[in-house]
Amino acid sequence: MACTMERSKIQVIYDACNAVFSQKELPTFQQIQWLRNLLDKTKAIDLGIDEFGFCGSSPSSSPTSVEGLIRGQDVSDITYIHIHECDNFSIGVFCFPAGGVFPLHDHPRMTVLSKLLYGSVHVKAYDWVKVVNSGCQTYGLAGSVVDGILKAPCEASVLFPRSGGNIHSFTALTPCAVLDVLSPPYSEELGRPSTYFSDFPVPFLSGYAVLKEKRLPDDLVVIGAPYLGPPIVTQNDLS
Repeated sequence: MACTMERSKIQVIYDACNAVFSQKELPTFQQIQWLRNLLDKTKAIDLGIDEFGFCGSSPSSSPTSVEGLIRGQDVSDITYIHIHECDNFSIGVFCFPAGGVFPLHDHPRMTVLSKLLYGSVHVKAYDWVKVVNSGCQTYGLAGSVVDGILKAPCEASVLFPRSGGNIHSFTALTPCAVLDVLSPPYSEELGRPSTYFSDFPVPFLSGYAVLKEKRLPDDLVVIGAPYLGPPIVTQNDLS
């Protein structure tokens, strides 16, 4: 009697993303909710990350343990774990040390799903009310969508491509990790660069701010770490 191996959670997410984001039309609300539910079932350990692992390593050492897992408590810089990227979507995890800040940045024409795997993070998110592209700088009035603290476990959040900008920031209050799915991924060549902003709250107009484009912050340091979770079988592997 033949037996079938159960798919890993990241394989299930990949297969679902491939089905939803490879179609020509924008995903439906039901499809996004399906993906969101899959992310909600995923834990750090499913992606090769030990939330509680700590070995007292020096800040310059790689945050991996002898067990072959990323040690969440050993991350001293914002760390990106690249899991998969193709023309239609990307999957990855950002691990933050306590106090790590990823400043306001946009997601042009993208659907973004973010799942806080562990820890606590302060999230700000804006959508444009009126935006001006002057050729050398983007600025305008934006309305606050989120300004609060997320603490795991919590539901995955979604930014929609037609909601007005998809501009958000993360400030880690404790060591934490965020699983990100972007569709389509960033691409300078295809007009989807990542743009950073400063926000200036509007006096006497609660919930609104003026956003102004700024250069990539000099103090933003993001390092890479290997993906140590279950392997993914992609469409290319099957062709």
